[in-house]
Amino acid sequence: MAQNSSHPVRMCIVCRGRFEQSMLFRLQCRETKLERYNGMGRSFYVCPSCVDHKKTSGQLARHCKSNTPVMLANRLKEIVVNDG
Repeated sequence: MAQNSSHPVRMCIVCRGRFEQSMLFRLQCRETKLERYNGMGRSFYVCPSCVDHKKTSGQLARHCKSNTPVMLANRLKEIVVNDG
């Protein structure tokens, strides 16, 4: 599928939808804790519509190699609210 836009396209880890990078939340895990991407290390993206999706906590736990999916989902909501 050809893109006419010069904007980078990235994939949401939950719905696997493709969006312009500027429309997504870029996150990373440091020592099994979720945080906003700081420019170093691996990162992943979540689209705004998946913040409250039921699969999100499981996907975050998988990416962060954590066994506390509810805490990660709550942290994601904090990041979204604070970075609004």
